[in-house]
Amino acid sequence: MSLSVRFNNIVKDFGPVRVLHGVDFALKPGRVVGLLGENGAGKSTLMKILAGYERVTAGQLLIDGVPRHFADAREAEKLGISLIHQEFNLAEHLTIAQNIFLGHEKTRGLLLDREAMSREAATYLAQVGLDVDPDTRVSELIVAEKQLVEIAKALSRKARLLIMDEPTASLSPGETVRLFELMSRLKSEGVTIVYISHKLDEMEAHTDEVVVMRDGSFVTRAATADVDRRQMANLMVGRDVSDMFPPKKYVTPDAPALLRVTDLIVPGWVENLSFEVRAGEILGFAGLVGAGRTEAFEALLGLRKKSAGLVELEGRAVDIRDPRDAMELGFTYLSEDRKGKGLHVDLGLRENLTMMTLEKYAHPWLDLNAGRAALDKAIHDFGIRLRDRDCAARSLSGGNQQKLALAKYLHSNPRVIVLDEPTRGVDVGAKRDIYALIHRLAAEGRAVVVISSELIELIGLSHRVAVLHGGHLQAMLGPDQLTEENLIAHATNTHHS
Repeated sequence: MSLSVRFNNIVKDFGPVRVLHGVDFALKPGRVVGLLGENGAGKSTLMKILAGYERVTAGQLLIDGVPRHFADAREAEKLGISLIHQEFNLAEHLTIAQNIFLGHEKTRGLLLDREAMSREAATYLAQVGLDVDPDTRVSELIVAEKQLVEIAKALSRKARLLIMDEPTASLSPGETVRLFELMSRLKSEGVTIVYISHKLDEMEAHTDEVVVMRDGSFVTRAATADVDRRQMANLMVGRDVSDMFPPKKYVTPDAPALLRVTDLIVPGWVENLSFEVRAGEILGFAGLVGAGRTEAFEALLGLRKKSAGLVELEGRAVDIRDPRDAMELGFTYLSEDRKGKGLHVDLGLRENLTMMTLEKYAHPWLDLNAGRAALDKAIHDFGIRLRDRDCAARSLSGGNQQKLALAKYLHSNPRVIVLDEPTRGVDVGAKRDIYALIHRLAAEGRAVVVISSELIELIGLSHRVAVLHGGHLQAMLGPDQLTEENLIAHATNTHHS
């Protein structure tokens, strides 16, 4: 059942740029191996080579001792190697069942056996804990459900080696627990699992060993029991990261409320939500998937219909019909869906940065030099790491894409900033940079809202945390109440006063 894999001095070049430098280590069969490294460390490229999506420039990939050169992913799948992409590889216009069996369709005679595919898809969905009709179109699913469909698709391929790239980034705590139960079962059946994640608590709890990469090279491997989270982080970045969160600045009691929301109702999502964020304050929003956090702010920005609610910016009642209205009022929102709603990944960096404020650069013709100067400033101010200023946004690593998205949404100099999952899929080093940026924004006297599923992030960043459950504000927790236990208890409505 199990596969043995050896990377033998693997080198990979993209044009003149070398991204893997003689990577040499083996994957022990039937184990859960955590693959650690910052964005740009080469983890995903190495796994794409293993799964048949990329070819080596030099070196050998040995599967069960035999050198392999996969022409494509299907060849790797035939050997039982399956990669669950961080960026979903699903056909949105097809149903769940059609996606699961895409390229492996079941037939009855000359016709597709849709019933058989639906029936079998339902069993895979049950295994991953997704209670959705297999004939539902993928375009109708939320991000977390799409992630589970990707995992179900991999299960249908009868994988002997399963590569999971940030699989819990969009899952709720309950879905995450089910995923780890599934991983445990697969491991007991002899499946080797390569687990890529920036969530070091998951690495600590659910892997047998960790392999660390840095700058395209293998750094070390260790039994997970022998390294703690801080040691993992230090190995990844090559320095001590004990100071992840900057010290919180004190917010004076008389600081003005820059955003005040009263009795917001978003049909089907949010009931009578009231809160305020003051100048210099970072207000966290916690809650399970479906609690209404994102939907509340989409309604405030005019992206979703609200049926009631008073919104005041800097003490003045406002009527926001769309995000442009909001931007002109000094209110901006960075979506959790960085690639879908935050950036146009096929456009260049300058185009992305200046897209929302084009009128500043048109006199009436577009002033390209001013746009390039703005990009140079953003690269410096936001610490965006890149090889080429003229590249498309998609060529940046996840952390640098997020920094570009932040630069884009802050380019209009807003007073109230909402950041939805600002460090999702971002490595430890980039997280630290983004946390410092968030503190800088608050220190400049802006009001910052951070919606996050990472409790440690909310506790480390926020002055206060609003906890939503089922569309209701369950609690507003002050500095002395910010513990993981408190946040979980209120988010699951199991808190006892």
